Amino acid sequence: MFAEPGTYDQVTMFSPEGRLLQVEYALEAVNSGATVVGVSCLEGIVLGAEEGVRTDLQGLGFSWKIYEVDVHLGAAVVGLVADARILIDQARIDAQINMLTYDEPIDIEVLTKRIGDIKQLYTQHDGVRPFGVSIVFGGVDKTGNRLFATDPSGFYRGYRAVALGYGREVAEAILGEEYREGLKLNEAIMLAVKCLVKATEVQGKKLAVSIAVIPSETRRFRMLTAEEVESYMRRVARRGVRNRRRK
Repeated sequence: MFAEPGTYDQVTMFSPEGRLLQVEYALEAVNSGATVVGVSCLEGIVLGAEEGVRTDLQGLGFSWKIYEVDVHLGAAVVGLVADARILIDQARIDAQINMLTYDEPIDIEVLTKRIGDIKQLYTQHDGVRPFGVSIVFGGVDKTGNRLFATDPSGFYRGYRAVALGYGREVAEAILGEEYREGLKLNEAIMLAVKCLVKATEVQGKKLAVSIAVIPSETRRFRMLTAEEVESYMRRVARRGVRNRRRK
C-alpha cells in the first residue's frame, strides 16, 4: 500500500514556527528514557546509567545502556536502545577504521561528530525518521579526558559533567552543586551513583545501576562489577543518613 501524498514530508517539513516536529518527538523519547550521567574528572571519565528493571526474573549482569566502543572509549545511551545499537555498531567500525588507517585511537570528538553527522542526515530525507536516542561519549585520547553528548538532531557539545533522561533535572542539580574540577576518580564515581540514586528515588522505581570508568592512567574501559557498584551505593546511603542527622 502506498503512503498518502505528503506523509513522508512530515519528517523534513518545517512548521510555521520553524520547528522540525519529528526531531522534537525524538527528543521526547530521550527525555522520557532512563537516566544516564557522565562525569569527567582529573583521573578519568565515569559513565553511569539506570538500567531498566521490568521483572525480578530479569538478569542484571548485562548492561543495556553502557557500551564499550573502543579500548579507550565508552558510551551511555538514553532513549530507544534499539536505535542506539545501530549507532554504537557504526561507532565501533569507525574506531577500528581509524586505528587501521592512522595506527592510533580515534579522538573522542571526531567520533562524536561522525555519529552526529549520521543523526543529522536522518533529519533531512523523506522515508526515514530521526534516531530517537542521545548518546554520551566519554574516554581518554591524546587531548586528555573528553566527554561529549549528541542528541537526535545531530547536535553535540562537550561537557565536564552531563545528565540526560527523565531524571535529568534532579541529576543536574546535584552535579551543579557538587561537581568540582579536582575530583578524583572514586569521588566522580560516588557523584555519578548519587545522581542516579536520587533521580530514581524521585520516580519511585526499582534501582539497578551500571557504572563504567576509563582511568587516565590506563586509558582502558572497564565496567564495574555489581559488587563494586553496590559498595558505592551503600556509601552514598550512609552519607545521606549522616547529612540528615546533621540537619
